[in-house]
Amino acid sequence: MKTESLALALVECADRRGIIAAASGWLAAVDANIVQADEYAGVDGQFFMRLAFSFDGTRHNFSSLEAGLTAVIGGGSARPGSVRVYDAHTKPAMGVLVSRADHCLVELLYRQRAGELPVSIPFVAGNHPDLAPVVESYGIPFYHVPVTKDTKPQAEARLLELAQGQTDFLVLARYMQIVSGDFITRYGREIINIHHSFLPSFAGADPYRQAWERGVKVIGATAHYVTEQLDEGPIIEQVVERVSHRDDVETLKRKGKSLERQALYHAILAHAERRVIRYCNKTIVFA
Repeated sequence: MKTESLALALVECADRRGIIAAASGWLAAVDANIVQADEYAGVDGQFFMRLAFSFDGTRHNFSSLEAGLTAVIGGGSARPGSVRVYDAHTKPAMGVLVSRADHCLVELLYRQRAGELPVSIPFVAGNHPDLAPVVESYGIPFYHVPVTKDTKPQAEARLLELAQGQTDFLVLARYMQIVSGDFITRYGREIINIHHSFLPSFAGADPYRQAWERGVKVIGATAHYVTEQLDEGPIIEQVVERVSHRDDVETLKRKGKSLERQALYHAILAHAERRVIRYCNKTIVFA
């Protein structure tokens, strides 16, 4: 009996004529049906595409589809990993790291429980215990992993122990610690951060005060992938709001919390729905 499955494919390869025709022709040949397609070319001679297609799960699996698409799209020259195929019905597992601020965390917990964020949340870990009651009220385990300058290696080892094997990506939901390059490398998967500034402006500490001192007329929040370069990773989402001379630092912070929640939610949604392709220090984000 035929079993209908739905796949999402993210494609990155050198641009050339006939890529879309090659992909659609091969999928038709294996009796798959494209239900959505979006593509973009124009960055350094590269081609990017997102495909959603249904197929008979009794005849094919996601690995074989990935291998087949890689062969036809690359035309013999595709780089390894240039095609990634995912099960559209599998929710990625998202681990969350927090400190004391709760606004971003609560947004994510509510959206996930409401079915508006297609992820599972196996745990939340915090370097302070303050948010444990909030997290546990959602039936999600909370782990207190304190961090000091002297115990940071041990703390990161504990976080890796929690994250590896049960998460597909991590989110720093106002986690007021800089994760080390060693942690990023050993984790080996995507980490998404929310920065309370319209990057690249006002990177680092206390950006709202920096913005107020500069007299800006627009403030913003930026969600980005984490790299070893502080606050310089590929940007996924940015949200802004106009402000005026009447706003002081505290009102900027209050307005900024709303922007942070929006930016982080939309960035995670795009990542979870497999709509983001990283390229160099940029992202291609499909609608």
